[in-house]
Amino acid sequence: MQWYVDQNILSCCNTLVMRGTDVLDFKTFGYMDLESKEPLREDAIYRMYSSTKLITSVALMMLFEEARIGLDDCLSDYLPGFAEPMVLKADAQSVDDVEPARSEIIIRQVLSHSAGFSYGFIEPDSLVDKAYAAGDLNALDRWNITLEGLCDTLATMPLAYHPGTFWRYSYATDVVARLIEVISGLGFDAFLRSRIFDPLGMVDTDFWVAEDKVERFVTLYAPEDVLKPMAGGLVKADDTREGTYNQPRTLLSGGGGLVSTVADYLTFIRMLVSGGEWAGVRFLQPETLQRMRSNQLAPGVGVNFPMWSMPGTVFGLGFALKEELGPDDPPGAQDEYHWGGMAGTHAWMAPEADLTGMCMTQRMPGFWHPFSHDFKKFAYELAC
Repeated sequence: MQWYVDQNILSCCNTLVMRGTDVLDFKTFGYMDLESKEPLREDAIYRMYSSTKLITSVALMMLFEEARIGLDDCLSDYLPGFAEPMVLKADAQSVDDVEPARSEIIIRQVLSHSAGFSYGFIEPDSLVDKAYAAGDLNALDRWNITLEGLCDTLATMPLAYHPGTFWRYSYATDVVARLIEVISGLGFDAFLRSRIFDPLGMVDTDFWVAEDKVERFVTLYAPEDVLKPMAGGLVKADDTREGTYNQPRTLLSGGGGLVSTVADYLTFIRMLVSGGEWAGVRFLQPETLQRMRSNQLAPGVGVNFPMWSMPGTVFGLGFALKEELGPDDPPGAQDEYHWGGMAGTHAWMAPEADLTGMCMTQRMPGFWHPFSHDFKKFAYELAC
């Protein structure tokens, strides 16, 4: 990891390896920012981006356990705007070439990114992402809207495919956040605070960084050449004092809005690893977590990114799942469940190896970057 910092590929990085709920190793590398060269703090605050999705998915499954929502319920039962969805035809030449969906969207499809939604940037030349961009729904710069407004706009968009027939990374977990608001009657932030953050003692996890915490906020960088992930050279992408996280945010994004620390996110991960209970509080039953770690995709459907290869990977209720080992995967990685964020935050849990790994940086983009694969490789080699 120090090599990545020395090559100016990463400005910073932390790594953590855990067996059971015991931390075996925790290290920090690099700097809070490249200008001052202040060493990376152990209590640094990171933009979590899509690492938020694990927390959001757990929150909805808490409501599932309370019998307030069912996995096979129609999404339109709670958000009527999604009734009678339209789908782009297979041979569509324009965004108007649509047909009625063969079925309604159900909740398990929303949790597993198989509902038919998109994100507006994954395949920018595709018809569906062009429609999202025209509707001001590019997830990389969409912050001045509420969850309700986001879902209202999303409901007017054609689906990329018939529900349940394909996997596509999407706004789905923001829809989950809106479901939580509708079902609980609370703002998404208030629900997370009362039901997850306060009971776990996650004091630094929020949708923005208050002034008295700014000194712990890590600067975000981007590569000078985004097409060359292993080339050195970084430029500032977001400021820590006058950036996008320095005031309360309109969009409480369940798919990518949180900031957090190693200590806070570790507490959440420990809760998962220990079967849904931590700090004397039961958040989920073990059988619910097992359901979340079970494949929810149709036969033959797998996780597929245009820019990242994830062979042997399927998706559960909020987690990516290692269903088939590749030639470079260690045996203990079977049934590993994980996810991460665009700026380089990633956590993976391997029940068979009794091993958990977390690594965080602030590089945009930094998801599925070689540094995280190197970290995982060495963690397995040294700990198993």
